[in-house]
Amino acid sequence: MSISKLVSGVEEACSGVEDGMTLMLGGFGLCGIPENCIEQLVKLEVKDVTCISNNAGVDGFGLGKLLSGHQIRKMISSYVGENDEFERQMLSGELEVDLIPQGSLAERCRAGGAGIPAFYTPAGYGTEVAEGKEVREFDGKPHILESALTADFAFVKAWKGDAAGNLIFKATARNFNPMMAMAGKITIAEVEELVPLGELDPNEIHTPGIFVQRIFQGKSFEKRIEQRTVRPFNSPS
Repeated sequence: MSISKLVSGVEEACSGVEDGMTLMLGGFGLCGIPENCIEQLVKLEVKDVTCISNNAGVDGFGLGKLLSGHQIRKMISSYVGENDEFERQMLSGELEVDLIPQGSLAERCRAGGAGIPAFYTPAGYGTEVAEGKEVREFDGKPHILESALTADFAFVKAWKGDAAGNLIFKATARNFNPMMAMAGKITIAEVEELVPLGELDPNEIHTPGIFVQRIFQGKSFEKRIEQRTVRPFNSPS
């Protein structure tokens, strides 16, 4: 008999999050972000948190809401460009930022979940990324030592899931979610569709339930587009 990870909702899912914790949040831009959990973190008014996320959403949505409330002390991420408030806080010194090459960020999360404490990579050698880090040469090429990343809580969003915590991600919304799901001491999954046990094809599961401690069905998912580009409409003559 499987152990149920199902909780009543986002309030119960996010219980135990405290000031000063390190949080991982899946997603890329606005694709695959755990928006229900982010809204709850705003309501909880947690402060001085370190957020590990590819970027910080956009102004007024996603992690942008936590930034506007000055709830984040440090961002560990790979991209700043879509969020003016993120850029402003970083340049003013209000926000501590650790910018990491995107592949290195993904691998550092994966390594944390796999129990690998550190690894060597050529990415970032010769730049500010390598400052203060050990360098070794492999096959005549210098590599820098990068440490694994873990978090007190990891928040991920999946397309489908069951009460045992098994998850399936949809298309590009998969992005950072599977790696971060492995690397949280407590991993919380919000899903668009909650299905009965046994309905998910084991061959299609991306994240096994062993990595998930709490799961709930999210509400009011908003399908937003970061950069909407349209061409002028020319009516037929």
